[in-house]
Amino acid sequence: MNVASQIDALRREWGARLIILGHHYQTSAVLSHADVIGDSLELSRKAAAAREAERIVFCGVHFMAESAALLAAPQQQVYMPDVQAGCPMAEMADVPRVSTAWNELNQLDPGNWIPVVYVNSQADLKAFCGNRGGITCTSSNARKVLQWVLDQNRRIFFLPDEHLGTNTLHDMGFPDEAVAVYDPRHPEGGLSGNALRNCRMVAWKGFCRVHTLFTPEQVREVRRLHPTALIIVHPESPKAVVRLADAHGSTAQIIDYVRAAPEGSIIVIGTERHLVERLAEEYRGRKTILTLWPSGCANMARTNPAKLLDLLSTWPGRNRIEVAPALVPDARLALDRMMSL
Repeated sequence: MNVASQIDALRREWGARLIILGHHYQTSAVLSHADVIGDSLELSRKAAAAREAERIVFCGVHFMAESAALLAAPQQQVYMPDVQAGCPMAEMADVPRVSTAWNELNQLDPGNWIPVVYVNSQADLKAFCGNRGGITCTSSNARKVLQWVLDQNRRIFFLPDEHLGTNTLHDMGFPDEAVAVYDPRHPEGGLSGNALRNCRMVAWKGFCRVHTLFTPEQVREVRRLHPTALIIVHPESPKAVVRLADAHGSTAQIIDYVRAAPEGSIIVIGTERHLVERLAEEYRGRKTILTLWPSGCANMARTNPAKLLDLLSTWPGRNRIEVAPALVPDARLALDRMMSL
């Protein structure tokens, strides 16, 4: 049997005791074996709800599998086909440096900060934030989460993606001056006293390598070549790109945008290329779907059918993802605060 047939046979053998999760940025060859396809947190919640599933296989990157492990029931175990599939953005904000920044901010304005951590982060950072009254967010609900902080008349310490924080606060009607960027490579984050006095948010200088490859020049070139095209980009893109596009939104919102567009539309999308390619195939002959730039995630690409088969053939004891028990209560607290909104 070929690889695909062997995977299918093993899936039938396990039945409902196994659930395979596939993130939108995976290749079609991997997603053909997924029981559920979606965004990272959506997948984790659906896996946790599948109580018959003893084993959860997350085809994505490491922080996603950690989130699944945080939400899983005690009888559920989480695995990855490749445990080296990490996320550079999540790794840009480590707890020691974030702790230094947190202390600096609270020396300048004691007790007036709430940390907001994007779910695209490591479990220890979620726990750090949960322990300090903080909350997680997704690219879909970031606006609601930031409003939750502002309604308490507090200031936001946003981690780890500068662009999602900046773009979301701008969507809420705040000027650029309301955001100060903390760069851990510089003394005291490179922040001036004036910047701190005027800001509502301090955003960590982290970024997604996939989405920062999009540029204003690319958007302008699309306008020249396809004057009637609709352009939608992910909010992890730089603000200059987001403000030139017709719309911006999370992966799920991009999919909804394409679905709602009229027949015959030309839609240019700024996000990971595998999703764009699948949408182009799905709507072929009805809508023209193009990529703003063919930007791909090398870490997502580490997962392939051969590694999935290897995992399913040789477990238990390999590639299991666990969160240190000491981190679980605070990390769950940060997630629970978000899910209660």
